[in-house]
Amino acid sequence: MCDIYLQLPGGVQMPALGYGTWQSSDDSLEKGLEEALEAGYRHIDTAQAYDNEEIVGRVLKRWFDEGKLIREDVFVTTKLSMMTMYPDKVEDCLKESLRKLQLDYVDLYLIHFPITIVNTGRDIYGHPSVDYLDIWKKMEDQYFAGRTKSIGVSNFSIKKIERILKKCRVAPANNQVEMHIYLQQKNLVDFCTQNGITVVAYAPLGTRGYNEFMTKHGHQPKKLPDFLTNRTVVAIAKKHSKTPAQVLIRFLLQLGVSTIPKSVTPSRIRENFDVFDFELDENDMTALRALDAGSAGRICDFKAFGRITEHPNYSF
Repeated sequence: MCDIYLQLPGGVQMPALGYGTWQSSDDSLEKGLEEALEAGYRHIDTAQAYDNEEIVGRVLKRWFDEGKLIREDVFVTTKLSMMTMYPDKVEDCLKESLRKLQLDYVDLYLIHFPITIVNTGRDIYGHPSVDYLDIWKKMEDQYFAGRTKSIGVSNFSIKKIERILKKCRVAPANNQVEMHIYLQQKNLVDFCTQNGITVVAYAPLGTRGYNEFMTKHGHQPKKLPDFLTNRTVVAIAKKHSKTPAQVLIRFLLQLGVSTIPKSVTPSRIRENFDVFDFELDENDMTALRALDAGSAGRICDFKAFGRITEHPNYSF
């Protein structure tokens, strides 16, 4: 089982190591999630936009029905899609996610992106008049209705979170962002920590799937860094008799954030979870911190969504 937990408001505990499901579907996800649960994962991350909530729900129901788990054993996150992010749709979207997940509540419900995205078929752009503050008010309603134990955001900058904090009834419990050795987001993590907001790091090992995402939306793939062959990472892995992936995951955990590596390969799923029997020393942490490239290290810039870079709420 996960040995590290992050405390969310209201006494909710989130296992620091979770199982990511972006771009996973069909039998591969079903088998992968089964393997993950067998390995000890108890934090599952999905989203309305991933179109795989039904698969996650089917696997969880099987485990509940067979008495392998009870609902309280598992921390489930899902997210409001950027495509349906309108104030009058928040409740219906969460209810639909719960139906697919076959759950009465989720542990964490996130605004997936600070911009409502419109796809006309000919053009993709950010809706000019939908304000994420109005969406947040409806997220709070879902919290008070008991459909989610906590609420948060994803891909939000410091300034955008500050706007919420000035107006909210319920403060964000979490901010899920891209974070890894080349994009360490220190200022954002420090800000979140100071304001009682936990951070979940996606793409901790890089994300080769991003090019698949870009190609699907008619964009040229970009040259992606290979985190697993970085000399510093490889040397530290050898020192601890661990794999580079395990070092990358352990690094984030020791920074005090949660992370959600994704894989459907059984050996890698188990390898990614086997990170609780060693600790990086200060020299290791210093060497890994030095790899930070700032914003130049970002992979997931969402530019596949057309003209959203022109929107005032574009985060990057």
